[in-house]
Amino acid sequence: MSNQLVLKDYLVFALYFIIVASYGYWIYKKKKKGAVSASKNFFLAEGSLTWWAIGASIIASNISAEQFIGMSGDGFFVGIAVSVYEWVGAAALIIVAVFLMPVYIKNKIYTMPQFLKTRYNETVALIMSVFWLFLYVFVNLTSILYLGALAINGLLGGAYFHEVMVALAIFSVIITLGGMKVIGYTDVIQVGVLIVGGLATTYMALTVVSEKFGFGKDVLAGFNVLIREAPDHFHMMLKKPAAAAPQDYVNKYLILPGFGMYIAGQWISNLNYWGCNQYITQRALGADLQTARTGILFAGLLKILMPVIVMLPGIVAYVLYQHGHLPQLEGGHKDGAYAAILTLLPSGLKGLAIAALTAAIVASLAGKSNSISTIFTLDVYKKYINTGADEKQLVWIGRVTIIVAIIVGVIFTWNDALGIGGAGGYTFVQKYSSFISPGVFATFILGMFWKRTSGTAAIAGIITGFVASLFFNQLAVRIFGPETLLYSAFHNAAGDYEIPFFISLGWSFLTTVLVMIGISLAGPKVSDKAFVLDYEMFKLKPSSVILIVTILLLLSVIYVRFW
Repeated sequence: MSNQLVLKDYLVFALYFIIVASYGYWIYKKKKKGAVSASKNFFLAEGSLTWWAIGASIIASNISAEQFIGMSGDGFFVGIAVSVYEWVGAAALIIVAVFLMPVYIKNKIYTMPQFLKTRYNETVALIMSVFWLFLYVFVNLTSILYLGALAINGLLGGAYFHEVMVALAIFSVIITLGGMKVIGYTDVIQVGVLIVGGLATTYMALTVVSEKFGFGKDVLAGFNVLIREAPDHFHMMLKKPAAAAPQDYVNKYLILPGFGMYIAGQWISNLNYWGCNQYITQRALGADLQTARTGILFAGLLKILMPVIVMLPGIVAYVLYQHGHLPQLEGGHKDGAYAAILTLLPSGLKGLAIAALTAAIVASLAGKSNSISTIFTLDVYKKYINTGADEKQLVWIGRVTIIVAIIVGVIFTWNDALGIGGAGGYTFVQKYSSFISPGVFATFILGMFWKRTSGTAAIAGIITGFVASLFFNQLAVRIFGPETLLYSAFHNAAGDYEIPFFISLGWSFLTTVLVMIGISLAGPKVSDKAFVLDYEMFKLKPSSVILIVTILLLLSVIYVRFW
């Protein structure tokens, strides 16, 4: 099989494009007939998304090129342990649905900066608005564009990177300009294509493995071959490297530091991402509590399936490459693993796989662009630039912001100005997001559930979180050496000592919390802006309990099998 596309592939992809574009246009025309205010409809879909649309949209926006390319790459390099991002994410979604979403909805929170203004003050909200806008544009948009173009370009022969990147940008703008309702409902199709195409890709990849090792086209035999040929790739926990451990193993541990990352780092990363992120929570903020809660739990259920789609092909690529069956993976670079697997697919299915990848990329670009637009328009433009803006002006500014954000993303991605390729896609996103996540999560969680938390503490927390992240990532080893009571540092690929990413994240968060508590203790016992929590809103309906139990049981089975 070659990496050349044939007419059948183009027809499958064209069908996908026509369906998504036509359905999006129909939703847009239908939406215009409603009586809901233009701005809230555009930015929030104003309660019109059903639970299944919310859940599908969350997954479609979350699973993008950084998962398909980055997580497959880490699957190639590390193995199943990288699935911790997805499976801890499923558990984190339970916490968000049960405890965080009721606070948002009860207090009529529609944007994350609005939460900070309502709970603290304007200064905190403005600081974080700027932080989020920079993060979303220069880390998230650029990584999605770069990795997406990298993957699809590989299937087109390797000569169309910039053309593919621009095409993805234009397609996402078309979807995004219709507003959140169009994004939410087209995401249902996108996630359907993503799952069907992704599972089909994994299925065919496993049959290729089975066939290459003499077992015929047998999926289960192919999976058993992976376990046999790459046993070290099927452990969820990596042990701390011994003194004589090879550098390759040390590099894996730096990414996923065994049990240590479960103590704090993974939870902070996931709860911040799923619970304090405009990009994700925006889908649910316009709905009633039960609809939002069910949608988020549905997303958690879908999340468990994602490693099969985005991680397992990486292990397939590793086994095939190690045995000389994947010459398409030039140099064995991990970020090329998924694209190399796609070249093995038969005609027609290759087109479906590209459609699935495109669906993930476009949905994420659309969701991220809409969040950038929402934060800038409602939390910056309306409050500080044009306080008297009417509904039409807000929607117009929102659309201009979307176009500008995408153009900026394309410019910075054109020659990989930010070095995404050198860092590795998934690592790039996680590393740079971590610089603000300790401060953001501490500010949100203490603001929700500790009435004494003050605005001064919030500002100090955001700054401390950023400084502490820089300290533990860049300076701690130089000042205190590679081995202390707090951490163990290891030589990275460049030969420098480095503290494992999730260990640094845990210490940064703890430092931030202690600073915030100390400052808050010096103020009033109850902040005048503290939320009044109604404990009835945390009660669960039977349907929610069933979903939660199902998610926890599935996670338990997985961890018992692959611990």
